[in-house]
Amino acid sequence: MTSAPYGKVLAGNSESIRRAYDTFSAQPVDLVLPSEQNEAPRGSKPHGIFAEPPGAKDTIPFLAKDGDLEDEYQKTIARPVSVTGPGTFFRRAARTLLFEPTAEKGWWFERVDLPKDLPTLVSVRNVWTTARNIVLRSGSPHNYMRMVEHIIALKLGMGIDNLLIKVYSGDPPLFDRGSMDIVEALESAGIRKQNAPVPYVTVRETATIGGENGGFLTFAPHDGRKKLTIDCAIDFKNAIGKQRIRFDLTTKIFRQGAEARTNTNTAVKLYCRTLGLLFADIRNSGYTNKNILIAGRRRYLNEPKLIYNGKSLEAVWHRAIMDLLAAVALIDSGRFVGKIISYKSGHALDADMIRLLYKHNLLIAV
Repeated sequence: MTSAPYGKVLAGNSESIRRAYDTFSAQPVDLVLPSEQNEAPRGSKPHGIFAEPPGAKDTIPFLAKDGDLEDEYQKTIARPVSVTGPGTFFRRAARTLLFEPTAEKGWWFERVDLPKDLPTLVSVRNVWTTARNIVLRSGSPHNYMRMVEHIIALKLGMGIDNLLIKVYSGDPPLFDRGSMDIVEALESAGIRKQNAPVPYVTVRETATIGGENGGFLTFAPHDGRKKLTIDCAIDFKNAIGKQRIRFDLTTKIFRQGAEARTNTNTAVKLYCRTLGLLFADIRNSGYTNKNILIAGRRRYLNEPKLIYNGKSLEAVWHRAIMDLLAAVALIDSGRFVGKIISYKSGHALDADMIRLLYKHNLLIAV
């Protein structure tokens, strides 16, 4: 079915999507951030894709370019860098992510503790489950990495095409500042350009998938410019309420939202402190009042971040920057350009959308 403005319906009820689209369109936009048109960094030369990392003179900082994430050549980091934090699911154990430059196409997770298993490509083809978070797995059922969304969102948000991430368990570290610790680590590593051109992809036509909770996700073609525009709205029946932001993705804007923490409500918090104690993952969870946003029915139970005009937009920033961009990172054929509209969507709907884009052969090279 094709019907403006949400185009071809890939899954879900068309009438429900139409009603949801009307509700979304009527929701006010809290913040609009257009892209900045700055010049690209000068003085850097592309290096062979199989070359060793160049010297310091060839390294440029990530934030040298705050405009659209449009590059001629693919990028990796210039040198290895690591970041360590308490475990997400086992807080008493320190967990380390080691980022290394690579000539291999895409982002890869390598379980160092499983030397017989191959690295796992960040791809929708390797999504194991999205029940609570995005879990990637390939080969052996032991070769998995949990809650990857707060890591792989940086693939598109920082414009890093190729990266090897070595991990020592399937449990990622958790930080008090969202994903800023990882952002700063990668910034400190610098970038190395490679001589392979950046592949860009978009959709043949506007396509939408609808969810059971009245939400939807729409992907629309690019307008001739290699940029990604996101219009994201959420609607919670608690202190978070209705929030909506619209922006053109840039490194600067991504960095602004990377501080946003995941959120939960008081009911989930109560469950974790009672029945949840029967389950090891919940009992040993690394979530605290500092690294997660807790929303009560009428107020937050801890200090919210990313205040704009007196209103916290932390929850919608997390949804748009961490969750949604993580799903877009599952597109393994290139950087997606175009427009994405997200209304009351989540990990499961996101992953389903990417699968259906491939299944219906809707992704095309730009």
